[in-house]
Amino acid sequence: MKIEANSPEEYINNVPDDRKEPMAKLRQIILENLPVGFEETMSYGMIGYVVPHRIFPSGYHCDPKLPLPFINIASQKNFIAFYHMGIYAMPTLLAWFLSEYPKYSSAKLDMGKSCIRFKKMDQIPYELLGELVRKITPQQWIDTYTSART
Repeated sequence: MKIEANSPEEYINNVPDDRKEPMAKLRQIILENLPVGFEETMSYGMIGYVVPHRIFPSGYHCDPKLPLPFINIASQKNFIAFYHMGIYAMPTLLAWFLSEYPKYSSAKLDMGKSCIRFKKMDQIPYELLGELVRKITPQQWIDTYTSART
């Protein structure tokens, strides 16, 4: 489900009513925990958190005009998606997340390589996601990204 929006606020206003509150809360948790240097933007038709060009001028290798992506959140057809590139690129971070998840949620983890899917809005572990967001600084993400590219 593509949501037309030019800003994070507009995006949340345009999601289905039952998703507005969880999306707004997820966005707030990210903003409260996001390390200094990352910026919120619209990215790939979703709310995105990126390393801006002023910090990493090279940008994203697939399209250097774009800033380096890090986190995205989206309201998809059947779930809310939380995309975190760090859990895809950093095995130790993924292991930490997998070990912590059961402490915060009794729901079965529904996860792809970088995408965590939440089908039941009342089972989103906001506190755990806040911890996850805090774990990587922009420089750590740049270092991980560039080392994987060489």
